[in-house]
This record gives sequence, structure tokens and C-alpha cells, in this order.
Amino acid sequence: MTRLLFILVFACCCYQAKAQDMITPFEKSGGKKTATYFEAIAFYKELASHYGTVRTLNAGETDAEYPLHVVFYCSDRKFNPQKIKAQKKLVILINNAIHPGEPDGVDASMMLLHDVATKKITLPKNIVLAVVPVFNVGGTLNRGSWSRANQNGPEEYGFRGNAQNLDLNRDFIKMDAKETQSLVELFHHLDPDLFIDNHVSNGADYQHVMTLLSVNPKKQGYYLGKYLENQMEPALYQSMKQKGYDLVPYVNHWGNTPDSGWQQFYEPPRFASGFVALFQTLAFVPETHMLKPYQQRVDATYALLQTFIDYAAQHFDEIKQVRAMERALMLDKNDFTLDWKADTLKTMISFKGYEAAYKESKVSGKPRLYYDRTKPYTKLVPFYNKFLPTSTAQAPQYYIVPQGWHKVITRLKWNDVAMTKLAHDTNMQVTVYRIENYETVKKPFEGHYLHHHVTYTKQTETVHFYKGDYLIATTQDAKRYLVETLEPDAPDAFFAWGFFDAVLQQKGGYSDYVFEDDAANLLEKNPDLRKALAEKKATDTSFNNDGRAQLDFIYRHSPYNETEFMRYPVYRIE
Repeated sequence: MTRLLFILVFACCCYQAKAQDMITPFEKSGGKKTATYFEAIAFYKELASHYGTVRTLNAGETDAEYPLHVVFYCSDRKFNPQKIKAQKKLVILINNAIHPGEPDGVDASMMLLHDVATKKITLPKNIVLAVVPVFNVGGTLNRGSWSRANQNGPEEYGFRGNAQNLDLNRDFIKMDAKETQSLVELFHHLDPDLFIDNHVSNGADYQHVMTLLSVNPKKQGYYLGKYLENQMEPALYQSMKQKGYDLVPYVNHWGNTPDSGWQQFYEPPRFASGFVALFQTLAFVPETHMLKPYQQRVDATYALLQTFIDYAAQHFDEIKQVRAMERALMLDKNDFTLDWKADTLKTMISFKGYEAAYKESKVSGKPRLYYDRTKPYTKLVPFYNKFLPTSTAQAPQYYIVPQGWHKVITRLKWNDVAMTKLAHDTNMQVTVYRIENYETVKKPFEGHYLHHHVTYTKQTETVHFYKGDYLIATTQDAKRYLVETLEPDAPDAFFAWGFFDAVLQQKGGYSDYVFEDDAANLLEKNPDLRKALAEKKATDTSFNNDGRAQLDFIYRHSPYNETEFMRYPVYRIE
């Protein structure tokens, strides 16, 4: 019996030692390699087999053959994503490899989860870590050494486009990729308090290893924005400084040198961080500097992730309270900003750069920019992080979306939007938008031809709706999301992405020579139409000289006009 007990104890010790000795491909290579998709998933599964506090779950489909995974660390071992939200814990969601050529977070997260599981880092019971090891699975499988021309390591890495060649960090409204659909579903199950999307920067050369892009305070919300700007960001910067990293805002500067300062990067909701901010989640994008050695970049990412965890643990109640206040405010407010522009007001920040100069290019013989690393400097530069609204919209009490627009309905469902189907056919008085004008980009962007500079008129009309059409109350957590996707002039609205393009094409028409007589009869019987035509001719010279345009004007103001043409198919009940 004693011998059997000895064997069991010895076996348990060996098992535990093996878990303690687990090291990542990054560590095995001395900081030169990043884990492949298969190595990362195998690592997490082995870690979970040793520690009951770690669980690797299938989080849904991707455009590649392989599933999306999420790895949880939860000290009480309650891993059901649908129930974590109800447990009132603080959830930190870490996303990696949205751009697989920027894999720093992949390796940093593997080491972090190992250290948390082995108690090298202590995580309080009220904190849950949810880590997406590899978000862009198809891009990670498409491995090579050349797609990041200016990046200093690792030896091999993935490609930016996914299996559909989509940039997933432009996909969070249109949701064309299965990866995005799966992650959005996970996001709503978890309702994370913090969202961290790990990246690597491009652009100028400078001394900083790590930069940080936070959602602009104005966009983050009133209470959350004040909390972020006045308390959380200063604490994060101070903590990183104590770890040996001089953190600086993401260097959003292109073309020339950053000595003159830069404007904070603007994140509309097509970006992951801009999207989660619609739902009162504090969002951050760590951006390591591409020219720093890979070892340094991964170490800096690890340090920043640990900093987020430490802050969340110490300020649990504050974060929960501020999010609740912001959500309550959002439900009560009616005015929402759709678009922003940078203000001329500036904040002076300390920036550690290198002197820049120009010399003759060996390629073209023309002057070329270079940075002299023998001449480092530290100086104050302006940072333009104050934003002003450029367009706003008022939320209605309800939106109505006819059932035929199933692509939009599906995306609303993916985002946990509460909707009610009309029980029977009915006529309702609603606000109707009619698209007056819009511009469209000449080249496709991420599989779509984006519309912009949208203008419309609105009027109250009685519209016939059918059994099965969707009535959507705005008194729900998705209120801001609804306004920014269903108002047609919002920059990332479904209209902008082309989901309603069918109404922009006329389906019927008329023959001029036949309609001439009908038009004359309409003018004779309708003095208001006759007056409107005369006023248009008097104020528009080209119109006055264009008989075809006058005939079309009469058609547009006649019973023959096609009701659905240019009528925006989302209706408002005020």
C-alpha cells in the first residue's frame, strides 16, 4: 500500500512538473518564431489537460476549414460562455491575430495563460480571462516570410487577408466572414468589460517598443470616456513605465516625420475596437513597433496584458459601476453622434524619436527619408485627441425593417437585437426617408462599394406592413448599434455598405411619347403640380431647357411613380 501511494504521488509530481515545464514555440526558438495555428491550439489543449482552471472551447466557424477557439481562465471552473455574463464577473477578452502577420499577441497570450494557470500570476476569482488564440484562421494558415516587408521578425508569420482575403479588422458591421460572426456571438455572450485587440504598427521609426490606441473618450461615451481619460489611461501608462516601457499613444503619422505630432486614429465600428465600444466595452489596441526585435515586442505585449489584468483586479467595482452608468445613460438619451472630426485643440505628450534627415536614394537618385538612430531625442509633441461631432441623429422609439431584407435582419440577430414580428398585416404612420443623393467609391473596399455623403428627405407617410415584418424597440442595450447601422447617413451604416442597394435602381418606367399625353392631363387636373413645375423651371435654367427632365419631374410627382425607388426601407416610429 505504501509503495502504491508512493507511485501515485510520484506520478502526480511528474504530471505537475510536465505542466510547469511547458514552453511555447516562441520560447524554444529564443524569441525568433511564432506559433502556428496548430501549435497554439495544441498548447492550450495540453494546458487545459493539466489545469482545471483552463478550458479550450470551440467558439464557432471560420472561413477556413478549422474552428475558432476561445481559451478561458476561470478560477471557479465555470466556463459556460452564456452564463459568465450572468455571474457578474469582470471579463477581459483578448483577441489575437486579426492580422496574422502581427502575431505578438499570439505568443504573449500563450505565456500569459501558462503563467496564470501555474499561479506565477495570481488572478482574483472575480476576473475571467477569455483569449482568442488565433482569430484569422485562414490568414494564419497562409504562412510565409514576405508579406510584412518592413517588419523585424518573426521568421515566419501569417497573411493579413483571411480565407476570403478579407481584412477582418474592417468586417465588424458588414460581418462577411464567418470568423467575425463567431466572435460577435461570443462577444455578446460574454459582454466583456475590457476588449484588447493585439497588433503591430507600421509607419515612422522611434524609440518606443509599445504604443497604445484607446477608443477616443468622446466615442467611448460620457462616463466611460471621462473614466478612461482621467483615471484608467494615466494608471496604465504609469504601470508600464514602472515595468520599463515608455508607453505612447499609437503613432498615427504617415508620409513625413512625427515630430510635428499627430491626430488620434479614428475607429468607426467597422473596426473591432470601434464596434465593441458601441456596447459600452472599454476597448484597447496595443500596437508594438514593427522595427523592434520580435523578442522585445512580445515581452512588451505580455507586460501590457499583465498591466490590464492588474488594473482590472484593483478597480473591479469602478469599472462595473461606470459601465452600468454609461449603459443607463445610453438607454435614456436620444441624440447620437454618427460621425466625428478632430478638433484643433491639442494635448502635449512626451515622444521619444530619432532625428530624421534626407539623403540621396540609391534606387532613384532622389531625396529619401531616413532616421538616424545614433541621434535619439525626447521632446513634447502635439497630440490631437479631441473630437467634435459632424453629424448626429435622434433615436426613434421603434425602427421597422421589412422581413425581405434578410441580410440585415440576420446581422441584427447576430448582435442580440431584440425584435418582434408583426402578428398581422397593418397600416402604420411612420417616418419615411427618401434618398436624394449619395456618392460611391470607384474601387471596391473589402468586397463592397461604399456609399458616402448621403442626403435624404423625410416625411410622415402611412405605409402598409406585412405579417412577419420586424418591429425593433430602441430601449435595449443595442440602442447605439441600431442608430449607427440603421440611419442611412452614418459612415458604417448598412446603407453605406450596400445592403439596401436594390432600392437605388428603378424597376419600372415609361415611354416618353406615350406619357406626354398623360403628363399634360396631370398638369391640367392638378394645379399644385402645375405650380411646382413652373417654380422649378423659373429657378433652374438647365431644367427649363430640358423637356425630358420636365417630363420626368411630372412622372416623379404622379401616381405612376414607383414608390419603392429611392425609398429607404427602414422606417421610424417617433
